[in-house]
Amino acid sequence: MRILIVEDEKALASEIKQFLEKEEYNCDIAHTGNDASELIADNPYDFILLDIGLPDFNGLDLIKEAKEYNSEAYFIVITARGELEDKLKGFDLGADDYLPKPFSLLELLSRIQAITRRKFGQKMSVIEFGDFSLDTMKRYLQFKDHGIDLTKKEYKLLTYLVLNKNRILDRLQLTEHIWGDFFEDDYDSNYIDVHVKNIRKKLSEYDNTNWIKTVRGIGYKFEIE
Repeated sequence: MRILIVEDEKALASEIKQFLEKEEYNCDIAHTGNDASELIADNPYDFILLDIGLPDFNGLDLIKEAKEYNSEAYFIVITARGELEDKLKGFDLGADDYLPKPFSLLELLSRIQAITRRKFGQKMSVIEFGDFSLDTMKRYLQFKDHGIDLTKKEYKLLTYLVLNKNRILDRLQLTEHIWGDFFEDDYDSNYIDVHVKNIRKKLSEYDNTNWIKTVRGIGYKFEIE
């Protein structure tokens, strides 16, 4: 998933980015409101971590603006300002959570994971389809009692497809959400198709159900009744 970190404290922004990238998230950083505004207009994000106290912007004003371009993004307000009025205004504008500084990076991760589960209607971190179990916290796929070896890219792609079950995802969406930035020259390449082919092959060793449907001319859909 793709995350925008809007934070003027460069050391903190870098620390958050390094931590989340180790957890397999794709992260961009904006140190000013203007930089954040440009990135939000140009890129789709799953999460926006937003500091209120920006040098050139009231961070809360970015929420309303971001909703126009990233209607499906989730917002966690991160700030040293703890006034109740700011907190309530943030929720009124559409913030999904509020994390005062200083905070634990593990707590931040836990909140991102909790919001993700709510977003996709999950109560638990384990998603089951057929006899497969996909653990989104431990990053592990198994069939009954057998573990299935996936590469990092295969795991991220499968998880994104499963979370968006029964929804058609085009190749551009998959590229941006799994790999982050893409280059125009790469868009027509077949690396998405290659990864899907490899995932299908690994799943078919245990179950011959065609879980990942090809939508001709568009992309793919993970189909669960």
